[in-house]
Amino acid sequence: SLETEHARNGGEARIVAKCNSLADPEIIQALYGAAQAGVNIHLNIRGIYCLMPQVSGLSDRIRVTSIIDRFLEHSRIFYFYHGGDRLVFMSSADLMPRNLDRRVELLIPILDEECKQRVIELLELCLDDNVKARRILPSGGYETVSGGAQPGRISAARHRSSGMCCGAKTHDVYTSVTTVASRTRPTVWASSPSSWGIQPLRARGTR
Repeated sequence: SLETEHARNGGEARIVAKCNSLADPEIIQALYGAAQAGVNIHLNIRGIYCLMPQVSGLSDRIRVTSIIDRFLEHSRIFYFYHGGDRLVFMSSADLMPRNLDRRVELLIPILDEECKQRVIELLELCLDDNVKARRILPSGGYETVSGGAQPGRISAARHRSSGMCCGAKTHDVYTSVTTVASRTRPTVWASSPSSWGIQPLRARGTR
């Protein structure tokens, strides 16, 4: 993958993903491989996950957090640093076999730079949550995320409900996402993980 190549060449490489579920074995193996090559990976998974993060020699560079709060989170966002070019996508698909093998899903690239920045800031806001976030442990258990050295407490839901989303005034998070979607070019995603810089272990096909 491109992120893996950047990491092997000594460059900065990062993947951030936000979705409901992560259960597809090919995606999981690809993420393990990218992490072992030096890619920093942070996943915000609300529900089902089958990846074991921060296992020595396997997934040291993968962090997984889960947030269940006031809003029913249903967005799927994928961010790749891509050597500084920053590729950002929104998708209808969760990372599950039923989505990748048996459905037609959409992957929408965000091309407008202002919209791209707002979505990245939304991702970072979710990663900084220290109110409802839970960090997934290598054992499969979880622990609460504390505020650490940062003053105050950060809650993604609180920022949205107060009308402050991604540092800009919006009616709510749905208005923000709708605005972003209206300024992107929708494309049909043919269930290919390589579209986001992750090389699948084998070719996908209808099962």
